[in-house]
Amino acid sequence: MLDKKCDINITRTIDLAQEMIRLAQTGYEQREDPSCGVLYGILLDSGYRLLDLAQKEAHAHKQKETKWHLK
Repeated sequence: MLDKKCDINITRTIDLAQEMIRLAQTGYEQREDPSCGVLYGILLDSGYRLLDLAQKEAHAHKQKETKWHLK
């Protein structure tokens, strides 16, 4: 990853999304009632969506940086 502040924030977002996914998986396994399942299902879905967006943004930043170096 690059050293710009915006890229550092994207890396942190990826880390956060991965933690959301881990928490959702653990929480779902340890749930005691259906409403907990809903909560962790939403957390899992949100984590995966956020991870996908952040990874796409990281890729776009890398592509943009590569174009600048080739000029």
